[in-house]
Amino acid sequence: MKMKKKLRGSAFLLLATIIWGSAFVSQSLGMDHIGPFTFQAVRCLIAVLGLLPVIFLFDWKKGEKKEFFRKWTDRKLWKAGILCGIPLFLACNLQQLGLVDTDAGKAGFLTAMYIVIVPVIGLFLKRKPTIMIPISVGIAVIGLYFLCCIGVTQVNPGDLLTLCCALMFAFQITMVDLLAQDLDALRLNTIQAFVCSLLSFVVVLIAEQPTWTGIVACAIPLLHTGLLSMGAAYSLQILGQKDLEPTAASLIMSLEAVFAAIFGALLLKETMTVWEGIGCALVFIAVVLSQVPVKGKQTT
Repeated sequence: MKMKKKLRGSAFLLLATIIWGSAFVSQSLGMDHIGPFTFQAVRCLIAVLGLLPVIFLFDWKKGEKKEFFRKWTDRKLWKAGILCGIPLFLACNLQQLGLVDTDAGKAGFLTAMYIVIVPVIGLFLKRKPTIMIPISVGIAVIGLYFLCCIGVTQVNPGDLLTLCCALMFAFQITMVDLLAQDLDALRLNTIQAFVCSLLSFVVVLIAEQPTWTGIVACAIPLLHTGLLSMGAAYSLQILGQKDLEPTAASLIMSLEAVFAAIFGALLLKETMTVWEGIGCALVFIAVVLSQVPVKGKQTT
């Protein structure tokens, strides 16, 4: 793989992680006005509406504006979008539910556990893990104990939901790696965002009673997470994963946790105890070690 492509892919993913890190703040603020499924449904719809004109402009710039509608008939594109969109729907909503009880910085580190889960999923795809994988899992478990259990009698429900979110994000990352290589990244992201929005709206009809007043009051967080986090950052993820090996891509994406903690401290004035800080450090060490290549072994 050429160095230029690696640098481009790294830049795309780094920008995506910065956006995702800041989005934890908006997601936390959004919970003050509307329910978690309403938040996801609306922000994903905003992403779809924002991406469509961007895609048209790109087609027009390439002299392919007459192909705009035809390109949406690609069955392979829709299959990939649905297979990526379902785990994304589960991940985003579990994360949003988790943020009810978990602060932004802590949620960012727990979400980063996907970096450990991705290689485990690779086992089912006949990808041999390195010796670092079980070591990383052990360190992560210790870190999670410090992060979630020191000073409390039981694990915070939000922590468990966020860990389940990490599992779903691991599936979404794997789906992107397997299916997105030769597909239009913006169209693929539009479809997965549409799937996420549609499924979220179904749950809203069953479990929530949103109001226009609440949605309007949440306009800034919705626009931020819709246009930037869902629209721009997930497109950057797909583009970045095309130019990088999954190990390198996952490592860069794990920096989302660091940016979440930084933005949480700067904008929400959140603080962590010493034990929580040690737990975060151990989890981050685990996610980094899980991607260390070992000579003679195949990494995921």
